[in-house]
Amino acid sequence: MTEHPTSHEGRQPLAARSQERARPRQPEAVAGIAATAAVPGPSAAPGAAPGSAAADPADTQAVARREGDRLRFVGAATRRIARGIDLDEIVLGLCRASVPTFSDAILVYLRDPLPVGDERPVSPFVLRLRRTDRLRLTDEESEIGPEGERLLRLPVSDPQAGLLPAADLCEVLAGGALAEVLRGVRPVFGDSAAARAALPELLGAGRTVPTGHRAILAPLRGRRRVIGAAVFLRGTERPPFEANDLLVAAQLATHTALGIDKAVLYGREAYIADELQRTMLPDSLPQPTGVRLASRYLPAAETARVGGDWYDAIPLPGSRVALVVGDVMGHSMTSAAIMGQLRTTAQTLAGLDLPPQEVLHHLDEQAQRLGSDRMATCLYAVYDPVAHRITIANAGHPPPPVLLHLGGRAEVLRVPPGAPIGVGGVDFEAVELDAPAGATLLLYTDGLVESRLRDVWTGIEQLRERLAATAQLTGPDHSPPLEALCDDVLDMLGPGDRDDDIALLAARFDGIAPSDVAYWFLEPEDAAPGRARRLARRALSRWGLDDLADEVELLVSEVVTNAVRYAERPVTLRLLRTDILRCEVGDDSPQLPRQRRARDTDEGGRGLFLVNRLARRWGATRLSTGKVVWFEMATPAP
Repeated sequence: MTEHPTSHEGRQPLAARSQERARPRQPEAVAGIAATAAVPGPSAAPGAAPGSAAADPADTQAVARREGDRLRFVGAATRRIARGIDLDEIVLGLCRASVPTFSDAILVYLRDPLPVGDERPVSPFVLRLRRTDRLRLTDEESEIGPEGERLLRLPVSDPQAGLLPAADLCEVLAGGALAEVLRGVRPVFGDSAAARAALPELLGAGRTVPTGHRAILAPLRGRRRVIGAAVFLRGTERPPFEANDLLVAAQLATHTALGIDKAVLYGREAYIADELQRTMLPDSLPQPTGVRLASRYLPAAETARVGGDWYDAIPLPGSRVALVVGDVMGHSMTSAAIMGQLRTTAQTLAGLDLPPQEVLHHLDEQAQRLGSDRMATCLYAVYDPVAHRITIANAGHPPPPVLLHLGGRAEVLRVPPGAPIGVGGVDFEAVELDAPAGATLLLYTDGLVESRLRDVWTGIEQLRERLAATAQLTGPDHSPPLEALCDDVLDMLGPGDRDDDIALLAARFDGIAPSDVAYWFLEPEDAAPGRARRLARRALSRWGLDDLADEVELLVSEVVTNAVRYAERPVTLRLLRTDILRCEVGDDSPQLPRQRRARDTDEGGRGLFLVNRLARRWGATRLSTGKVVWFEMATPAP
């Protein structure tokens, strides 16, 4: 049974299809089109109009084949355009799909600036030449362009020779010929009355178009408005465009415009999400006593969407510091917003000085309040520079922390894994480990060690090797510089290792020597302030800070007096000597002191006023067992 092809289906007779299958397939290299080298010109039958078929069976088969090639070209070209993700890729896809298969040259104009979504376009209506492509020929038929590119050589007498390069900018005048063509949406031949008036306005003054059907002007219309125009050109050595080629140009223009619309919207969403995430990350890290900090954040590669990785360092009472790193599951603007909420919640919980496992428990409850599908992983650690210990709790964070010892040994810490935040109904477990002076703790997200090219544990092993190699460069008695260490860790990432965001937080443990700490318990009685003054003066004399004795005695007396007034259990007094002198007074009363202006007749109320005037800094922190009031004094230069 013989199939009779029709032009709209593009089918071929069985014999023709057998011959087609026998031909070798051409690679999709130059024009990005498979199974076709060019869209043929009109029928060569004498007296036949363009696009019409003769009565001869051979001509019928030729027309059917031509229409089939045209349909296959449109399918391959639209697939090529649809593969693009960003604006440049989509425009490049249109150019590579059109030249040389459909046209010898193409000019693509886009609105400047491109409107996004429902944004109202700015005035005036300006088109900017985004890209031009011309046919690349052999050495004998081509000339060398300014960048070494072989370009189509056009005869001087050919009007098309003046088209390239065209004007870079074009202002579309309201009511003008170009505006009318763009408003009509449908492509038009270059020799039509509308195009003859519109093309000089688009290409620039004094530039003409080829005679005959050798140019097509196709508006690019997105979902809501015209966003540009494309001009397809053919040289004189090639058959002119047919009527059906207007349909091809319309298909190419429509798919390109819709792709550009999506790319612009995607780009805006990615930009907003990236800015949202960056603004929610800390601008700078604190400089707590006894530890040095450094951090890095790298967004995912351009082909991936923004994630919800974050890190934080939060000073705690007693010169401790909380180190946090987390990763919200998913890649979207919502992930970045949830990250900001969880980070804020973690800061609030850290201010209450809760144990790490309790912080994760409350974060889990907060994630459940945000929604049933709001999940994240988190690693929360608290470093105590006086005790030289670190307490770590894990909420499903896959990559374990790595501790780089002073001698160069990189140790993967064993931390109970736990369940991710948002699962609900699970307990979290904390582990307390040694944090020797000179060691460096690295907390990071899985984007640093996991990618399509390697699994997590392979990446962790590579991280250990990189850390050990870096530590060997500085010797066994010196730790590598912290900032350089972070840069060196990121250098191990290869070209295919940026599938996800990367958050890295490094902490160098310096600690506070026991000889620089003085600690006492004071009974809540009237004699406590006097005893506190004597103990403080004795410690300052031992440290060679007698010049601060009078001021420190006065401030210690005021703070201890206020603590004894409300305390029911022993009051703690601690002095820490580093590059500054820090005094901490703790009691079991949760009420925080507030500075107020005392009246002339008041007997009290001036203690915090003195602390505020004489101390370098001061503050109060509420604890689960009470509060701590602290102040800092600058030490004299040695």
